[in-house]
Amino acid sequence: MAKNLLIVESPAKAKTIEGYLGKDFTVKSSYGHIRDLVKSEDAIDIANNFEQKYEVPADKKQIVSELKKLAKEADMVWLASDEDREGEAISWHLFETLNLKDATTKRIVFHEITKPAIMAAIDNPRKIDYNLVNAQQARRVLDRLVGFELSPVLWKKVKPSLSAGRVQSVAVRIIVEREREINKFRSEAAFKIVAIFGKGRQAFKAELAERYSKQEDAEKFLTDCIGADFDVRSLETKPAKRSPAAPFTTSTLQQEASRKLGYSVSRTMQIAQKLYESGHITYMRTDSVNLSETALNAAAQQIISAYGEKYHQHRKYKTKSAGAQEAHEAIRPTYFNHHTIDGDSGEKRLYELIWKRAIASQMSEAQFEKTTARIGISTRKEELVANGEVMKFDGFLKVYLEDVDDEDDNQQDGENATLPPLTKGQRLELEEMLATERFSRPPARYTEASLVKKLEELGIGRPSTYAPTISTIQNRGYVVKEEREGKQRKFRVLTLKNKSITKEERTENTGAERGKLFPTDIGAVVNDFLVQHFKGIVDLNFTAKVEKQFDEIAQGLEEWTTMIGNFYKPFHADVESTIQTADKATGERDLGIHPENGQKVSVRIGRYGPFVQIGENASDDNKDYKPLYASLRAGQSIETITLEEALELFKLPKKVGIFEDKDMTVAIGRFGPYIRHNSAFYSLPKEIDPHDVSEEKAIELILEKRKKDSEKLIKAFDEDPTVKVLNGRWGPYIEFGKQNVKIPKDKDPLTLTFEECKALATASEKDVKKGKKRFVKSTAKKK
Repeated sequence: MAKNLLIVESPAKAKTIEGYLGKDFTVKSSYGHIRDLVKSEDAIDIANNFEQKYEVPADKKQIVSELKKLAKEADMVWLASDEDREGEAISWHLFETLNLKDATTKRIVFHEITKPAIMAAIDNPRKIDYNLVNAQQARRVLDRLVGFELSPVLWKKVKPSLSAGRVQSVAVRIIVEREREINKFRSEAAFKIVAIFGKGRQAFKAELAERYSKQEDAEKFLTDCIGADFDVRSLETKPAKRSPAAPFTTSTLQQEASRKLGYSVSRTMQIAQKLYESGHITYMRTDSVNLSETALNAAAQQIISAYGEKYHQHRKYKTKSAGAQEAHEAIRPTYFNHHTIDGDSGEKRLYELIWKRAIASQMSEAQFEKTTARIGISTRKEELVANGEVMKFDGFLKVYLEDVDDEDDNQQDGENATLPPLTKGQRLELEEMLATERFSRPPARYTEASLVKKLEELGIGRPSTYAPTISTIQNRGYVVKEEREGKQRKFRVLTLKNKSITKEERTENTGAERGKLFPTDIGAVVNDFLVQHFKGIVDLNFTAKVEKQFDEIAQGLEEWTTMIGNFYKPFHADVESTIQTADKATGERDLGIHPENGQKVSVRIGRYGPFVQIGENASDDNKDYKPLYASLRAGQSIETITLEEALELFKLPKKVGIFEDKDMTVAIGRFGPYIRHNSAFYSLPKEIDPHDVSEEKAIELILEKRKKDSEKLIKAFDEDPTVKVLNGRWGPYIEFGKQNVKIPKDKDPLTLTFEECKALATASEKDVKKGKKRFVKSTAKKK
């Protein structure tokens, strides 16, 4: 037996490290946390200074048993979990659960899995940092208290099975408020003037700074330019430079991987974890932009050998985040001379992104020459402005250019890649001048990446919490990430060419969204309820303050139980008060009066989601009245749906056409939308909106279903039409009334007789009653 037992979190990491250590070390994985708070309400003893009650989950008992045995046999146990608070807590849980002793236990940390880093950690062990453990405990206890006390309030006052979390609720609030900003936004139109001078390679654009809200004013400007002289009034050329971005933190990696590679936040972290555990990159949960001297020297060597001395510029970046730990490093390659790695395409692409960003951070600035030309008009006092840029030295751009979000892209039409040679006083030939109607844009919806950026700016959450937060709000149904089609919008264009003005109306698609985060109706209702009754929980400043307190606990500046106590007392009082006094929240909105029957039309959240209701519920005055109900369509919201849109929902069932001399009717039943034709029912696929089904589409779906059914049917029987031999997912079987019966291997499905099918069905039913396992189940649809 080896003298030393070294415990890490993951088997992949264990395998990598085992290769670096000799036969004196056994390296084992704890597979993450080995214990957690019990699921019951007594997990935290509030009266006893928030003491916690832990348990080892069933799936971890064997691992714990094996680690206990190995720890007893070893002379020294090395706890080598990750270097953040979560990792420190895992080491503490291992220490407590395995009954380890201080004298024979050492804690080591490293931010990269390389042999030098592992050996350096072995040479510099320490004890468990209980300040870090307490910070993690504080977060875990606070989040458990919030979740356990808030969720029952939501069940009672909003809808069953809901849950709430501290950071997640704030993230939902940010998305809900942005959506409402967008809904309130009223776009304003204005005409933008762009002139094109010269032809071919000598052509360039110039823009008028002013915009005209009225078409008449834009047309007047173009009219005044007919026959006007244009000349270069001034030329200004000045140098400009662009600096590289800092190496990646967790947040910036998630943002850039989303923009450049299209990865979700969770996918980025899964791949980064693999890269770290395989020894390719440094630790991937960090808010530091610092690089070690070793890394700086390795990057310099690589840059100079690949690109030359002039491309290298030594840089040290300062981390802006107050809670960041400069002792940690940014995310970087462990070996700069590895430009790529072996692995799947996802791993390769993310690694190469990390390599380029880290290398670029130590490269020279890109240098440009920017030229601004101001162009006079003989018939107007305004000037047109043309900008051009020429790269004089590419610097870091030889390797990497950071992307920007949609909302940060402010490219102007008057900007040119380059300008042709121009001189002051030079006369210019106008080729064309356009006055194009442009519309102001609402704030952009959040992507996963831009939400991470916002959370970081507000000081909410930490590197380890961004990805789980974004996954949780989607899994809980408070937020959806989806694509939405835009709407066609007309805009006007006036064109001055050859001394005459033409007018035309063009069409563009506006409002299309891809991979954006939208709040669901239930997300908005829960958010409003929490804002009204639990302002502290969803207050952005309060949540950021809590994160700072966690940081102070990690530094030993604050006692964690005091911090939790100060939070819990007023929070618990709010919970008790809300249960007693708050009204039920449904997000109900009156839309108006039905034009035909005079009944009230409203929309709200119900047990099964958002719906429209026509009429009031039965009352003493009208006991027989039954309101009408209709669910909202995909993309509709209780906050924005209009009376007209609501009434459209009640137009089902509707006849969509005739096929084989029989009507085709689209309707919605208990199990979803369907087409009814000749007494048969054909379910609609989820992606098809029943309101949009045409005659052609209905025929296509009917024929498609018939084809599938014909391929499924192996044999039918005249004796009883409900008995069939069918092809199923797992092979042929007998459908005998409401039973599905397995066909024995020695029977040929094609030659089965009705009597044989009946005998097999009877035998199967008897076996089930005796308790034998057989493939027999009801085919009746489940609700």
